[in-house]
Amino acid sequence: MLGKNMESTAQRNSADQVEVYGSDTTPYVGTIVEDFSILSGADIADIAHFLCMLHGRHPGVIDRAATKTVDDAAREWLIQAIDGFTAERSLLTRLTVAAGPISGVSADDQSNAAVFGQRKALDMLSESDRNGCAIGAAIALVSDWHAIRTILERVALRVGVEARSSTLPDVATTLALKDQLSALPAVERALNFGVEQLLAQHRGLWQLLEARRNTRLSH
Repeated sequence: MLGKNMESTAQRNSADQVEVYGSDTTPYVGTIVEDFSILSGADIADIAHFLCMLHGRHPGVIDRAATKTVDDAAREWLIQAIDGFTAERSLLTRLTVAAGPISGVSADDQSNAAVFGQRKALDMLSESDRNGCAIGAAIALVSDWHAIRTILERVALRVGVEARSSTLPDVATTLALKDQLSALPAVERALNFGVEQLLAQHRGLWQLLEARRNTRLSH
């Protein structure tokens, strides 16, 4: 057993990945958190629409991971995560409807195509037969969603939608699961890959949203 004040390498690495590469480290999210009032109605619609496009479908990353994961240690976490993200998916849909449609930012706006490509990349990641990859993506999604949820709650206030408290597993429990699943080096590498790739897609999305806002401002 590890002592109280000791972390395993796997858990420390997981925390570092989310801490360094999570959504709340992106410049746009930092700007939003600092002053949400800068966002226009179009910016709000973008956030709701593209997050819903990426994660609003069923089955999603977590649902697919459940079909690829046989480890008993993950079962309880997956049940809670699936139930919790079902509610998040419903919230995304309601926010998207309330925020209204998005508009193109240029004559050759390829934003929808770009996010569709991200969605396909997440589908492939969560359908991977490499042991640990899919559950790594699911772990990253749940860990990073807590930062995203803070923004969605502000969006909900702006558009008049009730956002009930999230029932997703907390970050500590989620990282502890990854630690449990990382006993074998090959599985740990696959888990880390799943985490990295999911976070990379989230960072790409926030960069796209920032670029769309900047384009509108420049016009």
